[in-house]
Amino acid sequence: MEYRMVIMYVEIGCFVTCLCGWILVCSTLPTEYWTFSEVGTVVMTTGNYYSNLWRDCVSDTTGVSDCKEYPSMLALPVYLHAIRALAICAVITGFFGGVLTLIGMKCTKIGGSEIINSRVAFSGGITYLVSGFCGMITYSWWANRVVTQFVDPNYMDQKFELGAAVFIGWGGSILLLSGGTVLTYFSGKEGLPSRLSKGQRRPASYATARTRRTYMHPPPSSRVTLVPPLYYSDGRSQTTRGTTKTAPIQSWDTFV
Repeated sequence: MEYRMVIMYVEIGCFVTCLCGWILVCSTLPTEYWTFSEVGTVVMTTGNYYSNLWRDCVSDTTGVSDCKEYPSMLALPVYLHAIRALAICAVITGFFGGVLTLIGMKCTKIGGSEIINSRVAFSGGITYLVSGFCGMITYSWWANRVVTQFVDPNYMDQKFELGAAVFIGWGGSILLLSGGTVLTYFSGKEGLPSRLSKGQRRPASYATARTRRTYMHPPPSSRVTLVPPLYYSDGRSQTTRGTTKTAPIQSWDTFV
């Protein structure tokens, strides 16, 4: 199987994984079961209290339920505003992450060239990671506050427990993080190559260090060399001297 086909199947798997996680995160926003509490009475009826980011609800064993919106937005605590903002950011960034990934996938052939498609898919993976982190912070913050109030012996108000929506949100956030991580790795590996390819390597640099010994160019010197004697026809011989100049030593590196 070719490498391109493997990358295409990986992108499809990551897109499906992130899409399922985003759907799970979106499904928790209208759900009331973020927290719940069960209260029994002496008349054999049980009251169930549950709430989410937007409203409080109550129901009994007879099937009658009633929900009430929070009366004032400005009167809400700061942490609730922050959790709302993070949940909405998780939904919005997940949507745009799906759009970018769908455009940059190799099987759709919408983005253009292979490099452009990989970079668009890389942007979609980063957006999915942002969505997953926002969702994980949202549900973890909510769960931490509920658990802290439940185990606090000095907390005198009604205590709640974690609802099903928190666990569903955790699962969706994990899917977003896992799919976004794999998609970012493979898309970035192909769409964002290193600055220096394997064939273009940086030339080796040489550093000079000062030592106690300083190598200098020696002055040109004259050496007297003996030339083989000249023989004449009458048997006489004469030894001549020739003067040759040696080439100056260029550097110490020539002897190494």
